[in-house]
This record gives sequence, C-alpha cells and structure tokens, in this order.
Amino acid sequence: MSTNPADTMPFSKLMGVTITDASDEIVTGNLTIRDDLCTTGRIMHGGAIMAFADALAAVGAFLTLPEGASGTTTIESKTNFLGAAMQGSTVIGSAEPVKVGSRLSVWQTEIRTEDGKLVALVTQTQLVV
Repeated sequence: MSTNPADTMPFSKLMGVTITDASDEIVTGNLTIRDDLCTTGRIMHGGAIMAFADALAAVGAFLTLPEGASGTTTIESKTNFLGAAMQGSTVIGSAEPVKVGSRLSVWQTEIRTEDGKLVALVTQTQLVV
C-alpha cells in the first residue's frame, strides 16, 4: 500500500500529486509540472492548479471528519490565479482549515513556485458525507 495519501484519489495519482505532510492542521504537497498539465506557453493550466489544491484540501477534510462520517466531497471552490508556474518546475501547496464543523469544513490553499512566488489562492468548502 502506498504511503502517499494522494494515491487513494485516482485523478490526483494520475496528475502526480505528492503529499509531503498531512495532519488536521495543515496538508502540504508538491506537483511537478509536466507538459500535459500545461496550457499555451508552457504555463501550468488553471484546471491543474485547481485540481492540485482540491487534492490537498480533500486530504485535510478527510483527516478532520467527525466520528461516523464516511467521507467528504467538495461542494464549492474559488480560485484566485495570481501568477504563473512553468513546465518543468515544481509547485508547492499548503492547505489549512479555516473552519471545521460537523457538516462542513472550509479550507484555504496556497499554491507557490519553488522560490515562493504565489501562483494561486484557493478557498474550498467540503461537505461531510
């Protein structure tokens, strides 16, 4: 069995998401930007940015599920695209809970380049199922 929580999510595994730290307080990970994750100009596609952020927040939401809950699903996501990340580089993401409740949790995820430049700020709401 894999020790990378992203491997339990087939699309995240396909993208190459690696979770580097996972707790109920912060989830961090990285993603190397391949050609197939890019748009024109060898720039990371906005959908790939959003999917990376969603994977991180989903792991965090899962780790904070109340007793008896079976899972979580994203019901809302908002992304501010603030910079570009280039093919061949690696982006680093960190997701932190804004609020964790019995039915919903809200997560804020920052996606940055390796040199710390902010690429995106994503806020997501996860429903407890």
